[in-house]
Amino acid sequence: MKHLSGGKWRKTWALVTPLVLTSGLVAGCGSAKAGDSSQKSSVVSLRIMENQSTSLPSPDQDIILKTLDQKLGVNITLNDFSQSTDYENQLNEQMAAGDFPDLFQVPDQNTLMTLQKQGVLLDLTPYLKKLGPTTKLIGDNLKDGELNGQVYAISKAPNLNYSTYWIRKDWLKKLGLQEPTTLSQLFNVAKAFTDDDPDGNGKKDTYGITGVGLSAFAPIFGAFGVGMPGDFYIKNGKLVNALFDPNMPKALAYIHTMVQAGVVDPSIMSYDGAPQVQEPAFEGKDGIMWMDWPNVMKDNFKQEWKKVNSNAQWVQLPAPKGPGGQYNGTYDKDSSSGMYAIPKSLAKDPAKLNKVFDLLNYVSKPAGNDLVDYGLAGRDYKMENGKIVTLPKLDEEGGYFFVYQFTGRPEQQYLDTKFSTLTQYIKFAADQPVIETVNGFINLPQNYNANDANTYITQEITNFIFGKQPLSQYQAFLNTLQTQYKYKIYLQSAQEQIQKLGMTK
Repeated sequence: MKHLSGGKWRKTWALVTPLVLTSGLVAGCGSAKAGDSSQKSSVVSLRIMENQSTSLPSPDQDIILKTLDQKLGVNITLNDFSQSTDYENQLNEQMAAGDFPDLFQVPDQNTLMTLQKQGVLLDLTPYLKKLGPTTKLIGDNLKDGELNGQVYAISKAPNLNYSTYWIRKDWLKKLGLQEPTTLSQLFNVAKAFTDDDPDGNGKKDTYGITGVGLSAFAPIFGAFGVGMPGDFYIKNGKLVNALFDPNMPKALAYIHTMVQAGVVDPSIMSYDGAPQVQEPAFEGKDGIMWMDWPNVMKDNFKQEWKKVNSNAQWVQLPAPKGPGGQYNGTYDKDSSSGMYAIPKSLAKDPAKLNKVFDLLNYVSKPAGNDLVDYGLAGRDYKMENGKIVTLPKLDEEGGYFFVYQFTGRPEQQYLDTKFSTLTQYIKFAADQPVIETVNGFINLPQNYNANDANTYITQEITNFIFGKQPLSQYQAFLNTLQTQYKYKIYLQSAQEQIQKLGMTK
């Protein structure tokens, strides 16, 4: 959420299905046996779980895995999942049974807080001196894994913005339309894509807009000058939560109009990953999609949609102008594509724990980071005048290397080096105007249940845009959110934290 790890992890806006954790988590905490220091020189087995939505080669063909094993004296088993719900279910089952992975991706900060409350996460604060190379690479993003001043997860180094609307230019040409630049033009084009048979098959079987959940409407929210539901940002020197922005009901009303007109894929709220959006869009069922550039223009994906229709043309679309401006949604400049935690039980196995630290540090240092970014020197890349130049082998086999970037990468350098032929798409997405959020600076208060609140927010926002709840009830929704779901506590805490940082007037 994600592909080239394109999906961005948000610290406070993570409206996804939360892990349902049981008391077995705590019970499992003491099940690990204490490590024997005499085994430090032997090979240590490490089990890692993550959700990166890609296909891994078999272990004997995985050059990154084999190199890491050899360099670090470990035997890594990596379990990667393509759907976030599958990952969360598997992680929940294993941890509830006390079967802890040695390193695992945490879906969002809500889950991080839940796990910390359960007492199953290792507090990394006392170990930070051992993680020097790791903290150097991730920089200020270290705070993203903090709860109450203690570090419970390693967050990856910051990303650039990857996502934009993409539109079928060949459909525009067929219907005699121009690329939409305003909100009203976007609506008209989406309606034409839905009603005027752009694929020419004589059937009404296409939709205008698709994407993953509410993110499909990011530029539409932006056109009203509001953030995604739950985002925090500074407006006129004051902290604003998007749900309480006066323009939010107007944005929801406009999106409801689009849904009511039938121009939106009715299944968007069931999509939880890029593959579910790509399949129908690439097959010619959708004309506009919210997607990150790697999942459209990397060679393997481009070949997919060209195979279905060689005349198809997907092009990036600038954010539409609206009454609130022109913003490609919101973006947290400190956003990260993931964070990883270590179970508390590993403190009883110092040999294994030190190997996990060795792994994190190795992939953070130049040599190890080059490995997980570009592969093997001489095989996947070469050095010319002090710069990395990629070789054809990297394009052939390097599509999965990013799953080993547990601490991230120097983003701009990486993209410029590995995807030099896609520079125009990278730059287009990165240069889009956005509403800058301050989500990354806000920790959730201890007496606030973010999982319950976010589930309620998603449910009610969905009801508003799909017409299951009239917008005349929006204030009642906010009242319930603040009282029954204690959102008022969250708002007050956020205000205090941002004020202390001197970010508001």
